[in-house]
Amino acid sequence: MWRGLLGKKLGMSQIFTEKGGRIGVTVVQAGPCPVLQVKSSRGPDKYDAYQIGYGAVRPSRALKAQVGHAKKRANAAPARAAREIRLRDQAAVEAGQVLTLADWADVKVVQVTGRSKGRGFQGVMKRHGYHGLRATHGVKTHHRKPGSSGSLTPARVVKGRKAPGHMGDARVTTKGLRVAQVRAAENLILVEGAVPGPAGGFVMLRPAQPYRVPANPAP
Repeated sequence: MWRGLLGKKLGMSQIFTEKGGRIGVTVVQAGPCPVLQVKSSRGPDKYDAYQIGYGAVRPSRALKAQVGHAKKRANAAPARAAREIRLRDQAAVEAGQVLTLADWADVKVVQVTGRSKGRGFQGVMKRHGYHGLRATHGVKTHHRKPGSSGSLTPARVVKGRKAPGHMGDARVTTKGLRVAQVRAAENLILVEGAVPGPAGGFVMLRPAQPYRVPANPAP
């Protein structure tokens, strides 16, 4: 099993269970991911990792640095997106190898990392979930405002104050997502629930262990 695969979020759909229940899923096209580079702690990099790519791109549409890097390290074509996966020991992969979902049949839970949708500049009600003030009994101009931002002590705005500002467009990792189906022949994996990012955005999938409540120690 690979420590991670790079893919693209295709969108949301639904599947039905044998009992007629409906499950909302996110369809992700994971792989094939060529290994563009392998780093070793015994080499000049001083740590173990491997770099994978996703999405074919014509060399004429890629940067010269991307073309040269892929050709020199793995004798491969440049990829549209690339990510590095750190390891604690020597990576069991080779440069030029192609990683797929073929070994993910036993994966039950994954964590997905993507970039959330950018919402631009937003107020406190949408950005932080403020309830706002009432719209009756003399309240005319402060329905959606944050209210007081300081006090007499310490006579300044403290750090971490929730205020209007830029919302979204940030790296988000959603953990504990159960895998509904793995269609290795089609390079598709169906994950229960929502995945960060828009449809067509790149995401990183990593296998994870389901959370278990620790047993009470014996007295």
